[in-house]
Amino acid sequence: MDVQAPNPPSSDPADAAPSPVKHVHGACPHDCPDTCALRVTVQDGRALRVQADPEHERTLGALCTKVSRYTERTYHPERLLYPMKRVGPKGSGQFQRISWGEALDTIAARLKEIAARDPEAILPYSYAGTMGLLQGEAMAGRFFHRLGASRLDRTICASAGGAALGATYGGKVGMKVQFFAESRLILIWGSNPITSSVHFWTLAQQAKRAGAKLWCIDPRRTDSADKCHRHLALRPGTDGALALALMHELIRLEALDHDYIARHVNGFNQLKERALAWTPERAAEVCGVEAGLIRELAQDYATVKPAAIRLNYGMQRVRGGGNAVRLIALLPCLTGAWRHRAGGLLLSASGWFANVRNDAGLQRPDLLGERRPRVINMSTIGQDLLREAAPGFGPRVEAVLVYNSNPVAVAPQSAQVAAGFAREDLFTVVLEQFQTDTADHADIVLPATTQLEHLDVHTSYGHTDVLLNEPAIAPLGEAKPNTEIFRLLAARMGFDEPCFQDDDETLARHALKGVDFDDLRARGWVRLPIPDAPFAEGGFPTPDGKVIVDAPGLGVPDFVPNYESTETTPELARRYPLAMISPPARHFLNSTFVNVKSLRDIEGEPVLEIAPDDAMARGVVDGGLVRVFNDRGEIRLRARVSTRARPGVVNGLGIWWRKLGLDGRNVNELTHQRLTDLGQGPSFYDCLVEVQAA
Repeated sequence: MDVQAPNPPSSDPADAAPSPVKHVHGACPHDCPDTCALRVTVQDGRALRVQADPEHERTLGALCTKVSRYTERTYHPERLLYPMKRVGPKGSGQFQRISWGEALDTIAARLKEIAARDPEAILPYSYAGTMGLLQGEAMAGRFFHRLGASRLDRTICASAGGAALGATYGGKVGMKVQFFAESRLILIWGSNPITSSVHFWTLAQQAKRAGAKLWCIDPRRTDSADKCHRHLALRPGTDGALALALMHELIRLEALDHDYIARHVNGFNQLKERALAWTPERAAEVCGVEAGLIRELAQDYATVKPAAIRLNYGMQRVRGGGNAVRLIALLPCLTGAWRHRAGGLLLSASGWFANVRNDAGLQRPDLLGERRPRVINMSTIGQDLLREAAPGFGPRVEAVLVYNSNPVAVAPQSAQVAAGFAREDLFTVVLEQFQTDTADHADIVLPATTQLEHLDVHTSYGHTDVLLNEPAIAPLGEAKPNTEIFRLLAARMGFDEPCFQDDDETLARHALKGVDFDDLRARGWVRLPIPDAPFAEGGFPTPDGKVIVDAPGLGVPDFVPNYESTETTPELARRYPLAMISPPARHFLNSTFVNVKSLRDIEGEPVLEIAPDDAMARGVVDGGLVRVFNDRGEIRLRARVSTRARPGVVNGLGIWWRKLGLDGRNVNELTHQRLTDLGQGPSFYDCLVEVQAA
């Protein structure tokens, strides 16, 4: 496809000289806590480079490998540049180019037909393909609210941890990331920041050089674990047991801050009783680690101050993920770590923006009126697309509009997801930049712009700055921003409310409350005025300002074992004795960047890391093909015999597009659709498998 700059060169010799180079403020749109400020270099209408904005402190003058190659993605030869309609079987990827007029008329006619019967038979499906407030849910939210479509519960990444923070702290809040550089002890828990948060890793290394001790708590021996002083490789899903054992030791060592607990924690006595039952020996048996290692970690956490925990979302993708986050979040409250600006915990900072983001003004839920459409969980999309109409569920899903997501690759139990999207009677529209697995199943594909081609506003879940993304170049081909696509669809549907006339700058100016848009535009970012040590004197965003232990409707947090484990499903564990987790490959971000050749070349092919003893017992050799399977399906992967996998656990690095897998599948063939204890999130890392040499 033609991906040249949209303006052809002039034939006038007087205009032959290149235009001056300009730099445009940008923001990384991807699902990463770092939310980097970008500087895009543009000349003659073409983006030449994407670099870190050197003036933005949180970006620290550097980008990850993925985003530093963003021009390669924008000018990719396989960019979708024109509307297309399907001409082959669903999933075949056979399409032909059509006009925007034909595409919009086709979509509107089908949606009107379905909505006349029941608008809840129409479902939006989106997530964090962009984290932008405009190109995410601004005009899209208005469209679906006005339509009365089913609502989507967007759970696929962080809902268990988010619900846990809300139940404990009153919101998704935490310490300011820059002060990790001053911590003397850092627990990197369920996180591989070299892959997933490179700027936090820079701060952790600053602390390390200044004498801080770093612990990594993760089933996998990651690149980050290699560079920490200690690594505690627990079994997947046992983090809650470890947290309780640490509390047991804090009590035994008399390391509690009784003054902080008395003034700022509600319900400690119930928690104390529970923790005293979890000796290091008991937790060691559950977690599969040495009791002495748990004692060493507890001793460090009790005595080295200030101590900080960088928690990440990997550890909450199991049945008991919500309870585990609640327990871990209580640790700094028991030791008074919050008294120091370099102490406390950070999982998400997004709650700091709760009073700044004008989501209701952007998405206009008031357009629903008195209607209250059903809610469908995005993590069970495979089941729900295959359901018939039924009481308690509602009408069968007849149409899905997918944007900012690739569910056929990323949703759990993907064989069911693919089967659902393969329904011939399901009308599917996909807004995309590339021909993903999901786009292959579409009836109509609409070309969407990349971050270099549209306006957007970004908050962060890893720091407390608001960022602006200016369009650096004109849209390539006939690509359009999501906002414009939903404006055009609204017009075709006959939605005449004035809000559907708002252009992107109008949306951007109303996206935030209390932030001067002109100041944001002038600099590219604005910093929220958050105290350096926000909870030194309590003041959590709970009704009384205190941390909650015994949460209404939830009780005191406890260890909740996995759905699939020796303890809960012994017969299943005999047939499938290996736990499988599917952490991200270093050069991918969910399923984004998988089609960027330079990054895919680095990754090579889909692999399974397996411990040497587990490999030997199964006749698996390094570099050989293996069959990984359970009752839900099977996949072929290339074996990597490595101590990065702990005994009894295999690591299927993801998330590859299914059609780029060795057998047209990816690791989500094996995951299930059962949900977490809090937040109704997916349990991706709660999965038993067996492995055979193929």
